[in-house]
Amino acid sequence: MMDEIELKRIVWRSRRGLLEVDLQLERFVKEVLPTLSAADLILFQDLLLLSDNDLLDYLNCKTECPDERLRPILEQVRSAQITRRPLTGAI
Repeated sequence: MMDEIELKRIVWRSRRGLLEVDLQLERFVKEVLPTLSAADLILFQDLLLLSDNDLLDYLNCKTECPDERLRPILEQVRSAQITRRPLTGAI
């Protein structure tokens, strides 16, 4: 398990330059990130290395992510958007 400081770094890295991507990652980071396994945390960090435009296209299913390893974590981020509970607090 990653320590709290490393988790905070991941949260900070999840803040993006494109508002659309930032909003899609926000719920996932707040609700799902703390529950991820160490392997999934590594995949999420790899996902954050993508450009904002590529990430937006993958999240919106405009194009398929060529890296098959990232597809499950992309699906988890998309699934976090399906739950429409009010998001409380900031990340």
